[in-house]
Amino acid sequence: MPAGSREGSARAALDQVFDPELDEPITDLGFVRSVVVTPDGALTVRLRLPTSFCSPNFAYLMASDAKDALTALPWTREVVVLLDDHHDSDLINRGLAEDAGYRGTFGAEAEKDLQELRLTFRRKAHSAAMERALSRHLRQNPELKEEALGGVVLGDLPDAPASGALLRRRAALGLGTEPSDPVLVDDEGQPFPPGEIPLRLRFARAVRVSIDGNAHFCRGLLRTRYPASGADQSPRAEEHFQFTAPPKENVS
Repeated sequence: MPAGSREGSARAALDQVFDPELDEPITDLGFVRSVVVTPDGALTVRLRLPTSFCSPNFAYLMASDAKDALTALPWTREVVVLLDDHHDSDLINRGLAEDAGYRGTFGAEAEKDLQELRLTFRRKAHSAAMERALSRHLRQNPELKEEALGGVVLGDLPDAPASGALLRRRAALGLGTEPSDPVLVDDEGQPFPPGEIPLRLRFARAVRVSIDGNAHFCRGLLRTRYPASGADQSPRAEEHFQFTAPPKENVS
């Protein structure tokens, strides 16, 4: 495979690596600083983040996921992932080089297992995706009240990016993705009692607003820290464009 094709293959693999807090690909966010491929299949990727003090566990998770995605490519002989300009760069880069794992890298500082951390953010991403899809559904069906959202099933949602994003996030959590499955569910896939629906939707909205606001803020911080990084950022996917509240007639 030519070097140019290999670089494209590597970048496509990195498209599947998400910032756990922002729920967007690190490629879209501009976090991939460089991709270098040698003729014999050695691959070096450098990552950068909006600040030097971004949470070390988030930084490690992205760097580790990037290495895993790249190592899985059939043509790679050696994969090196380096995190630049972070206060824990040396520690994280050494842990990645030694395949030490999360706890092996941070030792006693590792408060949670990496899979537990990943699950926490997958649940937040699911809440945000659920709210986006349901708020869109409310706007398209102005006669529908929030209290009736418990009866909305996946098959009622339109074929739109927000719906596809919700299905992907449900699949990542092992939740049902059949057309007959209810949209508004808890972390275990269970529907909420009718009386709790408005409150639960507002909670999901708060999670989504927080994620969207952080994503916008971090994109700006990265451009400030690395002025040329704007060229590496992609416009936010359509699934993320959303008003912050449903129409007034749907507000209890």
